[in-house]
Formats: sequence, C-alpha cells, structure tokens
Amino acid sequence: MNFFEATYRGTPPWDIGEPQPAFVQLEAEGRIKGPSVLDVGCDTGDTATFLAEKGYRVTGLDSAPTAIAKARKKAKEKGVQAEFLVFDALDLEGLNRRFDTVVDSGLFHVLSDAARQLFVGGLAGVLVPGGAYHMLCFSTREKRLFGPRRLTPEEIRGCFEAQWEEQGIRESRFATNFRRGCSWAWLVSFVRI
Repeated sequence: MNFFEATYRGTPPWDIGEPQPAFVQLEAEGRIKGPSVLDVGCDTGDTATFLAEKGYRVTGLDSAPTAIAKARKKAKEKGVQAEFLVFDALDLEGLNRRFDTVVDSGLFHVLSDAARQLFVGGLAGVLVPGGAYHMLCFSTREKRLFGPRRLTPEEIRGCFEAQWEEQGIRESRFATNFRRGCSWAWLVSFVRI
C-alpha cells in the first residue's frame, strides 16, 4: 500500500471537507474555463464536487482508490454529477480527452523533478489550446519541518517553458485540518499556447 492510499484510510491534513479557498476564489473571478475541468490529484473530491455544483463537467483523478471512493460518495451525497477515476497523473494522455481547465491542489509539489517533466508534458496533451492550468503548491515561505518539498517561483517557471504562458504566481495559503492552520503556498496559473 502506498503512502497516499494508507493516508486516505484516515483523514489527511489536507482534507478539509471543502475546496481549498484559493480555488473558490479562482472560480468567483471567472478564471475556471469550461465546460470541461480536470482535477488531478483530486483527493476526496471537494474541489471537483464544488466545481460540478457550479455547472462544470468535471473529471477527478487520483492514484489512491480510497480517495476516489470517498470522492464518489461525497458527490453522490451532494447530488452532483462528477466522474472520479483511479488514474496515474503521469499518464494524462492515456485519458484520450481534452479539457478547458486543469486544477491541481497539491499534486505538483509531491512529484520528483523527472516526474514533473512527464506531468507537464501530459498537461500540454490534455489541455485545449488556450486552456488554463491552476495549481496550489507549497512555497519556500513554509518553514514547518514536515510535508512536501517547497518550491520557488523559478523552479515552477522552469517546468513550464515551452507551450505555456504564465498568468501569475501569487502568494496563497493551503488550508489544513492540522490545528486549524494554513501553510504558505503559491497559487500558479499557466495557459497552454
């Protein structure tokens, strides 16, 4: 059993029972392009379910079967239509679909450097030209000793050189259920060109 599957047997610190506030704000700003949205590393489906409630056609992916089972249950309880798949985010082109927007709440920062390159290549393959990628990842401002690798804006930009136009890297926060806290993050937006 991998780390994430084992973690989802309980309640991980990033599972706050609602979408990350940064994604709620992006949707309110009209920055989620539709109608089709892919939530990579969808966890237990809070962001995907939120976007489905807003009328988007949403597909959520996660490699942890327990996370996907919880996501399906949440969507059913809320009476919203969203598709949830156990799927490897490093094989996005294997979906054989295109999306207008991809959202990522904490997947990018757990990938190795080599895996990030595969992931970004897959993103380019599943986003329509002009499609948006919005990502929330840990910032180097976060000083707690635990958690995933922290990223600098330069590291992020280095992964999105070809086929991408930066729309912004701004300071944000990850809400957690750990001591009702938040962690420093970057809210990153790129458009596929």
